[in-house]
Amino acid sequence: MERGTSAVTRKVEDGRFPGESMERGVVELDELGPFDLQSTVESGQSYLWTRSDGRMYEGSGAYGGDAWYETTARVDGDPVVVRARQVDDRLEWESNVDAAPILRERLRLDDDLPAIRATAVDDDIVQTAYDAYWGMHLVRDPPFPTLISFICSAQMRVGRIHGMQERLRKTFGTPVEFDGETYHAYPTPERLADATEEELRELSLGYRAPYVRDTARLVADGEDPGRARELPYEEARESLTRFVGVGDKVADCVLLFSLDFLEAVPLDTWIRTTIEEYYPDCDRGNYAETSRAIRDAFGGEFAGYTQTYVFHYLR
Repeated sequence: MERGTSAVTRKVEDGRFPGESMERGVVELDELGPFDLQSTVESGQSYLWTRSDGRMYEGSGAYGGDAWYETTARVDGDPVVVRARQVDDRLEWESNVDAAPILRERLRLDDDLPAIRATAVDDDIVQTAYDAYWGMHLVRDPPFPTLISFICSAQMRVGRIHGMQERLRKTFGTPVEFDGETYHAYPTPERLADATEEELRELSLGYRAPYVRDTARLVADGEDPGRARELPYEEARESLTRFVGVGDKVADCVLLFSLDFLEAVPLDTWIRTTIEEYYPDCDRGNYAETSRAIRDAFGGEFAGYTQTYVFHYLR
C-alpha cells in the first residue's frame, strides 16, 4: 500500500576513499509512520541483507537494534553496495550511489502501516504480534534472488538459508569494491546457470542444487519470474510453479516479498501450526482452499502483512 508521500531524505556528506567514492545520507522516518529496520530484515522475509557485525539471524525475536546492515543492488546494471542502520527515527545510510531510492523501494518505506493493521482481525494472537514488532515492514526484494532464496528454504532454518545465499554471492557474485572492502552482488541468472551441480552442492545446497541451477537456466533463457506481477493473484502463484523446485509455498513467498501481492500467505510449518491451534476452521485439507480461508481470517488484502507479524512472533 503506497501512501503517496515519500521519505524525507537528505545528503549528510560526501567522502572519498582510495579509488572510490562514498555517499552518506539520512532518511527521516518520523513523517512515514512506524518503522523498525532490524525486524524488517531479520524476520525471515529476506536473505539478501547481512549484519556488519556478523550476527545476522543469531537469535529469534529480532527487533529494535541499531546495527549496520549491508546489501547490494544493481543500478543501470552495475552492482552497488548499500549499508544502513536505524538510530531512533533516522535511517542512516552509506553507499557508492544515492541509496535513498533503493531503501525506499526495498524496505517499502511508503507503506501506511497503521492503515494496513486496521484491516487485520482483532484477536489476541494477531494483535499481540503487531504490538510486539510494531514497525516491521514487508520487503520488496528483486524477483530472481528472492526466487532462489526460497527454493533454498525448504526444510531449513533461517540462519542456514541466509548462509547459503552468502556462499552463493561470494562464489558466483560480481565483486564490487566499497569502503576498502570487496563485496559481492547476488549472482546473475546467467552465472548460476553455468554452475555445475557439484559446485552448488559444495556450498551445502544439497538436493536443492539442481533446482537452483535449472531455475537459473530457465530465467537466463527468458522466463522472467517478475512477469507474475501482471497476473491475478492465484494465477500468479500457479505461474511461478513452472520454475524447478517451486511449489505453492515458495511461490507465495516470492509473490509476497518481491512482487507486491500483499494478500499472499505462505503456508509453511509455522503458519500451519498456527492454523491448527488458533484457526482450525481454516484448515480445508489442501493448499488452495486453506490459503483462501486463512487470507480471509487475516484480513484479506493485506493478509501477508499479518502473516509475517505472526510468523516472526511465533518463531
